[in-house]
Amino acid sequence: MIALFIGVLLILFAVYAVLPFPWALGWWPDVVQFLKGGVPLIAVFIGLISFFVGVADIKDKIESRKEEQEEEEEEGKEQKGQ
Repeated sequence: MIALFIGVLLILFAVYAVLPFPWALGWWPDVVQFLKGGVPLIAVFIGLISFFVGVADIKDKIESRKEEQEEEEEEGKEQKGQ
């Protein structure tokens, strides 16, 4: 309940901070500048995370193929033994 209250309070503060009225803080130009500078960095981090997830996925696929091949070989040995 406290987390919900704090979340709503922070959202209200963010809206108050960027409103273009004289009684508000008027930080919208600063927010835009921050976003302009932050987007390339966020893109790099998302790209790195995607790269590592892709590499891990490829490794998992290779390992699952090896396991399937080993299972097929074991089944073939069992069928020859019978």
